[in-house]
Amino acid sequence: MSLEKQLYEGLEAISGLSANTEHLSSQLLRYMELITKWNSTHNLTSVSNLESMITRHMLDSLVALPHIGGPHVVDVGSGAGLPGIPIALARPEWQVVLIESNQKKAAFLQQVAVELNVPNISIRQERVEKTKLDTKVDTVISRAFSSLERFMNLSRHLCANNRSDCRFVAMKGAFPDMELMQLPPEFSVEQIIPVTVPGLKAKRHLVVMQYCPE
Repeated sequence: MSLEKQLYEGLEAISGLSANTEHLSSQLLRYMELITKWNSTHNLTSVSNLESMITRHMLDSLVALPHIGGPHVVDVGSGAGLPGIPIALARPEWQVVLIESNQKKAAFLQQVAVELNVPNISIRQERVEKTKLDTKVDTVISRAFSSLERFMNLSRHLCANNRSDCRFVAMKGAFPDMELMQLPPEFSVEQIIPVTVPGLKAKRHLVVMQYCPE
């Protein structure tokens, strides 16, 4: 199966992905080419095989999309732009902030924004705990960033302008039993959603949380 067909069929299999599949597939393939080009010098990801990149990065990022709210989304610890860039490409009407402290990775994100012409993303090269946003935030999302407790402690201030409606979404593999037990009571777990990534047998879960201080 060609890469184009694998990606297109994977996108079609994601329930609730209301995007132009053909156009999105084309953009994601160009994005993958940029990751491959920069990966040897910038150590963006350990996944170098393009077929694996489709399932483990592109589709794995987009399965969260039907379960998150916009139009203001923040991707914490974005790395190579995952899941923020696929989300921004699939939802051009949303505004997505990518927070990445590593200078080389942030430079890559800027290059992607220019080469793919993605005007609805902005890159903040700084530590998340130092990031200040003036606008409201609907969803703060992280993928392979840290434990649930650390994620919430470092990023809870991002929802200061929209706390009651803002949700934190952590993308996890297996059901995170121990991490859930370590969450302080002010971090309320609303849902734990099992998701299926097309072409990937590994387990995936979305942990949806809210910050509810006393």
